Amino acid sequence: MSDALHAVITTIQPPTPAVHELLGRLGALDAPLWIVGDRKGPASFDVEGVRFLPLAAQLSMPYALAAALPQGHYGRKNLGYLAAIASGAACLYETDDDNAPLLEWRVRTPEVLAQPISTPGWCNVYRHFTNERIWPRGLPLDELTASFATAPATGAPVRVRAAIQQGLANGSPDVDAVWRLVMDRPFDFDAKPSVQLAPGTWCPFNSQSTWWWPEAYPLLYLPSYCSFRMTDIWRSFIAQRCLWELGQGVVFHAAEVLQERNEHDLMRDFRDEVPGYNRNRELAARLQEQALLPGPDHVAANLRRCYEALVAAEFFPAAELELLDAWRQGLEAARGG
Repeated sequence: MSDALHAVITTIQPPTPAVHELLGRLGALDAPLWIVGDRKGPASFDVEGVRFLPLAAQLSMPYALAAALPQGHYGRKNLGYLAAIASGAACLYETDDDNAPLLEWRVRTPEVLAQPISTPGWCNVYRHFTNERIWPRGLPLDELTASFATAPATGAPVRVRAAIQQGLANGSPDVDAVWRLVMDRPFDFDAKPSVQLAPGTWCPFNSQSTWWWPEAYPLLYLPSYCSFRMTDIWRSFIAQRCLWELGQGVVFHAAEVLQERNEHDLMRDFRDEVPGYNRNRELAARLQEQALLPGPDHVAANLRRCYEALVAAEFFPAAELELLDAWRQGLEAARGG
């Protein structure tokens, strides 16, 4: 199984209870856990099943991206992806060090039963797993009222292929700082069937419990020239747009992890999310208007076209394209190209 499933996290902490729980699940599958360190955090991680990448080891990796990525940024997780792919990952699971697998956690497959959601525009996927007023981080705030009036998916599940799948988190779900500042409380989702968003339907997804398969590996790239609170959200929109050219959409599963959230400064989170509050809708519109090429051979080129458009619209500086090109080169090398 070790050549099939690889997991990747970043951390600046010693092993957390969530990491130990994840290692227990992965150990039963003979699947490794790649841990990407940074300037802060432990110098070693001597735990069975862990393949630790401290900063010094990252800088000796055979990828230009290793030296080019900024330090002290979540984007260094990109090097964990490359390490896992170079080691033969046929499925890549990413999460964070404060997310512990629930009993419902299990290894996913790219073919899955899911209820389709095909209404174009924005979708509050959380609405399909609860009747409570809650929304995912990255959903435009002016979509909230409409999203609470939307009925959950009711069609029969169908078998679909999805190269990107997101599991929800109980306890402390992934929400924006507005929800936490106004409504924060422990929260559990209902156990409902999985759903898939059709091309043309938008919902942000995060990096907390997310499954990736090789056809979508180019889309793993986390941008560095944006805030910590935007990097995985803006990646999610870019990835969705490119996924549409494969005739696919993201699948969302009921909760599969329990998040016991690391300490956060909520006002700092709010400030870091302001670019998204102001521009997430525009970003999606810019992506949707791009003329991309269909099929698996064009995923990497489509990714770059999306970033070119977002650089032109000043979501990112031109320096992001340099990192993206280093990522693409690294990915080709990791795949043995």
